Amino acid sequence: MTRELSDSGVGWLGVTPAAWPVVPARALFGERKQKSSATDVHLTPSQKYGVLPQAEYMEITGNKVVLNLSGADNMRHVEAGDYVSHLRSFQGGLEYSGIPGKVSAAYTVLKPKVALEPRFFKYLFKSDLYIQALQTTTDQLRDGQSIRYGQFTLIPLPYPDLDEQRAIADYLDRETAQIDAFIAKSEELIALLVERRAAVLSAAMRADSGRMRLRQVLSVAQTGPFGTQLSASEYVDNGVPVINPSHIVHGAIAADVSVSVRADRAHQLSRFRLRAEDIVLGRKGEVDKAALVDEESDGYICGSDSMMLRPAKSMVHPKYLWWFLQSPPAHEQLERFAVGSTVAGLNQRTLRAVQLPVPSLDEQLTVTENLNRATAIIGHAMSIGKQNVKLAKERRAALISATVTGKINVGVAT
Repeated sequence: MTRELSDSGVGWLGVTPAAWPVVPARALFGERKQKSSATDVHLTPSQKYGVLPQAEYMEITGNKVVLNLSGADNMRHVEAGDYVSHLRSFQGGLEYSGIPGKVSAAYTVLKPKVALEPRFFKYLFKSDLYIQALQTTTDQLRDGQSIRYGQFTLIPLPYPDLDEQRAIADYLDRETAQIDAFIAKSEELIALLVERRAAVLSAAMRADSGRMRLRQVLSVAQTGPFGTQLSASEYVDNGVPVINPSHIVHGAIAADVSVSVRADRAHQLSRFRLRAEDIVLGRKGEVDKAALVDEESDGYICGSDSMMLRPAKSMVHPKYLWWFLQSPPAHEQLERFAVGSTVAGLNQRTLRAVQLPVPSLDEQLTVTENLNRATAIIGHAMSIGKQNVKLAKERRAALISATVTGKINVGVAT
């Protein structure tokens, strides 16, 4: 069914059905400033799960949140059907609350002033187009900043009649449920592939004979420069990159040119410079991250949160050692022997404790080649799965944005 579209006169909406009113946000929503009561349940708004009781959020995610112990005077009441602007709304939009309770006074609570379909505005406030509009309401966009009511009212809103609001919500409920089911299946497949890859690595590294300690197969093992050896003020853009665990992605080095030092300073730090076929290993909190240095990364600086491991090639092939450090048996030992009072850390004592199978060099080559083939097949399947998830999420976001702005007619005559 076709219908006339016209310019709404509002940048973020673009063209909308000619029959749709576009009204000031304050005409549809007011700000709820009511203080919470002692019986209100503490709620946690989140981008992924919406608005949940705080205890339920912590149970689902395993994350602890800051408990507000200063009393109800510092909390705001929320009614079922309200919308909450929280500290990440600039990233993920406003959250719909289907339950009453209370939230931090740092959050803005919006209450409907007119009859409306809550699900329509739930989709609208989470649409990419609306989130982009939110980001234009302040010159100080940053994480940890809540949308104020005055900012919210700067964005005019579409207000189709109730029947069409319901039809749009019903349509999006059906369509997004199908997309979400596809995403869930794809993510389940990816998880199974991750498990399969780990099983392949474990099987390859469970040899019972020829075991040695990790330190025995290294010619060099040292951490990056500490303290005055490399201070924060010495970092520059587009210099020689410094490699820390955050720069190790999927077993490879992904350098950040903004975390680098001048060439002359890198020369002074020559003992910390990485060579091709070295391994850089996460030292603090991310001992599961290891990258094999290639020719492109030759000469980079090992960061203070990393360890530079130089294999003794008469005993171990660099690629074989790298595969070992990718494996669950390595991760189990590294985590067990990691030291540090607050953050896990690796040191020379750890390297002397970790053991690995060290078959002959010929056998190491065979293991490496087998792992290259097996993991390449698994990696290809994972890449396809991740691409499918990415495209499905893009499709979902585009569908929501187009439908809540009337560019897709769900079958209601106007």
